[in-house]
Amino acid sequence: MNIIAKKILITLGFLLVYRILAYVPVPGVNIDVVKDFFTSHSGDALGMLNMFSGNAVSRLSIISLGIMPYITASIIMELLAATFPNLGRLKKEEMEKYMQVIRYATVAITLIQAIGVSVGLQSMTGRNGESAIMIDSNTFILVSAFSMLAGTMILMWIGEQITQRGIGNGISLIIFAGIVSSIPTAIAGTLNSVNTGELDVITLIAIIVIMLVTIGAIIYVELGERRVPVSYQRKVLMQNQKKRIMNYIPIKVNLSGVIPPIFASAVLMFPTTVLQAATNPYLVAIRDFLNPNGLPFNILMFLFVMFFAYFYASITFNSKDIAENLKKQGGFIPGIRPGKHTAEFLNEVASRLTLWGAIYLGIISVVPWLLVKSMGVPFYFGGTAVLIVVQVAIDTMRKIQAQMMMQKYETLSVVGL
Repeated sequence: MNIIAKKILITLGFLLVYRILAYVPVPGVNIDVVKDFFTSHSGDALGMLNMFSGNAVSRLSIISLGIMPYITASIIMELLAATFPNLGRLKKEEMEKYMQVIRYATVAITLIQAIGVSVGLQSMTGRNGESAIMIDSNTFILVSAFSMLAGTMILMWIGEQITQRGIGNGISLIIFAGIVSSIPTAIAGTLNSVNTGELDVITLIAIIVIMLVTIGAIIYVELGERRVPVSYQRKVLMQNQKKRIMNYIPIKVNLSGVIPPIFASAVLMFPTTVLQAATNPYLVAIRDFLNPNGLPFNILMFLFVMFFAYFYASITFNSKDIAENLKKQGGFIPGIRPGKHTAEFLNEVASRLTLWGAIYLGIISVVPWLLVKSMGVPFYFGGTAVLIVVQVAIDTMRKIQAQMMMQKYETLSVVGL
């Protein structure tokens, strides 16, 4: 078995474990009551959270909180690292310690959310008045909080293992698997809505067209890049004539990838999850304000996506390092002086592309949902989900191709020896 096949099998194996965990319920919960509750909330924030978890929330499994606490902790640490120089140096020089801090922050955030969910379940009742909790309330809060904490920690470990030993970004693939696993249920629900007359055929065709246009736009932009030409000194070319030298610097239109919509969703869903049990009028107002069905939520989603697009692009694209490496290799951009001037030029190009990339991400995250919701669709469907699925699929395919090319070159080198 070659290395690529082994990595793909490892990735699929861990994703299978993730899907099995989605069917392991928290002890002491009446699953029927919880399912009935989520059936009536399929179009709001809980429906969105349930979609990202692969229906694990509606089953109240031990991974109900999903990987979102880890993502929230990562966001906080990235912002702090960009603000405080000491933390920034820790991230750059001692990555393992930096990741350990994120793990501890994940534990704290998970416990806060888990306790909020556990308390909220105490007031949940079924159609006949039966309680969602079948054991003592204090015992349930303790058991459910630590069960959800264990589930999130397992997911975090699975994500890291996929990144290190498998193919692609483990955290993104977990979210991808959760969304994709919800597709059969969404299709069945849509067909049922058509059969019952709740959704007419013309609206269904319009939804399919919107989805196809959205997917096409995402693929078109994600494959788009600005290729900045690079020239090398003749001496360098002679020394490296047996090596492949890239004669351009590719700068993607969307430098931040799938991270902005994931970060924005995590930030906006965090207060909604915590405030599910809220009875205070002010807290209830905040929870209702952040309902995905409302215009305020979508405006905030657009703004958050744009912010994280700029923020993450500034982290992933370091024009100074690129300029220094280019100078060391004897390369230069025609008409631009090496060093500082090259860094400034690359930074300017990246900034212009990031503007359009951020606008594109914001539009894709909001507009498809608004169009679909205006048609009265009885389920949650947003551009964010499509964006994540398509981007992760493209990124994973690129990494598989890169692994195949690397293996090919290694095989040729061995044969050459």
